[in-house]
Amino acid sequence: MPRQCGHLPSPQGLGQSLHLARSVAHLLSKAPQAWHPQLMQSLTSGFFSLPFRAIEKLSGHQFENYSFKISYIPDEEVSSPPPPQRSRRGGRASRERGPSPGGSSQPKQLDFPLRILVPTQFVGAIIGKEGLTIKNLTKQTQSKVDIHRKENAGAAEKPITIHASPEGCSEACRMILDIMQKEADETKSAEEVPLKILAHNSLVGRLIGKEGRNLKKIEQDTGTKITISPLQDLTIYNPERTITVKGSIEACSNAEVEIMKKLREAYENDIVAVNQQANLIPGLNLSALGIFSTGLSMLPSAAGARGAAAAASYNPFALPAQEVVNLFIPTQAVGAIIGKKGQHIKQLARFAGASIKIAPAEGPDASERMVIITGPPEAQFKAQGRIFGKLKEENFFNPKEEVKLEAHIKVPSSAAGRVIGKGGKTVNELQNLTSAEVIVPRDQTPDENEEVVVKIIGHFFASQTAQRKIREIVQQVKHQEQKHVQGAPSLQRSK
Repeated sequence: MPRQCGHLPSPQGLGQSLHLARSVAHLLSKAPQAWHPQLMQSLTSGFFSLPFRAIEKLSGHQFENYSFKISYIPDEEVSSPPPPQRSRRGGRASRERGPSPGGSSQPKQLDFPLRILVPTQFVGAIIGKEGLTIKNLTKQTQSKVDIHRKENAGAAEKPITIHASPEGCSEACRMILDIMQKEADETKSAEEVPLKILAHNSLVGRLIGKEGRNLKKIEQDTGTKITISPLQDLTIYNPERTITVKGSIEACSNAEVEIMKKLREAYENDIVAVNQQANLIPGLNLSALGIFSTGLSMLPSAAGARGAAAAASYNPFALPAQEVVNLFIPTQAVGAIIGKKGQHIKQLARFAGASIKIAPAEGPDASERMVIITGPPEAQFKAQGRIFGKLKEENFFNPKEEVKLEAHIKVPSSAAGRVIGKGGKTVNELQNLTSAEVIVPRDQTPDENEEVVVKIIGHFFASQTAQRKIREIVQQVKHQEQKHVQGAPSLQRSK
């Protein structure tokens, strides 16, 4: 019988794999700040990209009669806070870094990086010989510039993330545009190099504005032509859209300032809303999952420790420890979810901390199978997200097609009316808010537990938000019923 071990002198190759798994896991823990699409991809599909795949591969690995059991521990839980960064000229950086170790109440500045796409052939020029060009750029703009060279091997474009003040981001962007245009002129590879800004989809609508007014104004004021990649290009792996700005370097730089001003304003409004209304998703750890209910957005975690604590602690209605969701998948996808000898579904259940079972087919010609997922909110998020992601990975949906699945949750029959609302008002608002289709079949006969089914159809973010909002409505109803029951004896005594 193979023995399980936590620490074992391993051969060099396996040791490197473990180191890689932890390094990538560390990157994932920093992902909301860096906003790397590939790492965000792992978060949006339920935290299961490179690090967790590495962990899955290593867990159960047999070596010399030992069976490895690998766990992921975020670096924040095992390491002490980094020392404050020294800065020149009066400690500007330390002032922006927020609370000091002594307990100052100075608020932490929101980190909203500028992310741009650059043609791969210009990356070398941006870095410069021995890195001198990029060092000079970061020094002049007081910024941190991450060039993600190793992402998307062979891709025509590479993302660059710039962390700095708004002015620093704009200055760094201008310098990068200058470098690329100079390189293009010297190599005659392009007449005009456009500026491509990456922005999370949840923020883009507010950049565009009603009937496109905001975008049109920026175009008119800066003399640029601005286009935005279509929604069809979005997947749960890539929640960012590309904003392409064409014009002179001066015009593109001016447009970047206005575009980022709108995006930053939208982002800051969302962060305020998260802090003020952390109870919008009761029972769900916002700081861990990074999902904000009212915008379907995966936001960088910039709420700070105070906001995270509020999200974790403020829970007016205690949710049941276990929730049950029935998720319907194409029949032909069942094998992919189960995996060889059931390995994939077992690993998924361990990873998510949920019970996952596939119900028998209702008939020989059934086009769908029901996956029964039982677990707390975080487990539901991870398990469902991984299933959505797996269906996309295995090409059960068209590459440009959003994965949309039907989920069923049960609610007390006494709460069904509240989910629908007067004249269907609540369910209509719920659909507008979440982008999911929500169906509460009328004339349902409650089951033995006096519960009825609510159907939710949509992509991952939409489905998750709808589920959480419906659970919130149910908890409100239960809370009111409890108050009514508790208040009844006192009313009788007062008479």
